[in-house]
Amino acid sequence: MKKSARLFAGLILFAAVALPLSAQGKEKLMVYTSMKEVLIGDIRDAFAKKYPNIQFDYYSAGAGKIMAKIAAERQSGQLVCDVLWTSEVPDFYALKKEGALQKYQPADSKLIISPIMDPEWEFTPARLGTLGITYNTEKVKTPPKSWQDLLDARFKGNFAIANPALSGTSMVSVGMLVNNLGWDYIQKLKANGAKMGQGSGQVVDDTAAGDLFACIGVDYITIDKIKKGANLGIAFPQEMLVIPSPVAIFKGTKNLSAAQKFVDFLVSKEGQKIIAEAYTLPVRPDVAIVQGVGLVEPAEAVKRAMKIDYLKLMADKQATIDKFTEILRSK
Repeated sequence: MKKSARLFAGLILFAAVALPLSAQGKEKLMVYTSMKEVLIGDIRDAFAKKYPNIQFDYYSAGAGKIMAKIAAERQSGQLVCDVLWTSEVPDFYALKKEGALQKYQPADSKLIISPIMDPEWEFTPARLGTLGITYNTEKVKTPPKSWQDLLDARFKGNFAIANPALSGTSMVSVGMLVNNLGWDYIQKLKANGAKMGQGSGQVVDDTAAGDLFACIGVDYITIDKIKKGANLGIAFPQEMLVIPSPVAIFKGTKNLSAAQKFVDFLVSKEGQKIIAEAYTLPVRPDVAIVQGVGLVEPAEAVKRAMKIDYLKLMADKQATIDKFTEILRSK
């Protein structure tokens, strides 16, 4: 064989070996999240740009569906999820209690402000979700100012709360309302014709369409639709629904390094700017929120946040869902 032919053959052999090794060497990361596309899509793009050697995938759904999927995967011994990022805080306490979460304290952890913190760092607040009263500006001319306003005749039969069995934010919101205003308030809402909707995004869509006059709406879902021309407004009563969205790594993940990079990125200034630009609240005081859209500064929101015992809420989760469903669906 001539020297040039041997060289060519050697290059072909090298390519055949080297390329698969390179492909195999790429880190992988699977994130399960309840964040909507307007937020997780931008996070994905920025993270992939910063870490091109990590193959980033995510599964987005309601917290209830996500937890059911995780339970099935864990039972089969084939957990696909590396990182969990939702707003149903009780799920994180439950997973922590089961010993399912990996301890990891992100680099910028000392800057985080939140109504809750896990001292063992098995989960980390990555966003402060705020929920207000989302209303249709064509149907409601005077914005509601308090939770009691929803008992007015103008909202009779035209107000909804997302199904707490499907939405993590709704489940915690219901728990907060019950803890601070009592089950009597939920009964009064029902007496005024309140309905139970589907997911947290759907009730906002129904309000924008005029099928509802108002709903409990997530900040960034509502404001994003307002920016796109929807006839919506959002009002935050003095007693605020502030729900941290924790992020956690599953213990035993084969992609620990990539998972840690993702958690670091989420709470970094770069990641928090993306979260803030999506019309929600960052967990860092050194990141500015979007002005002129009705959002409340993070420190002020934490101060005004309704109190809740998440451990008790976790223990009472199914009972709370069942009772709420029974009340709202009663005739």
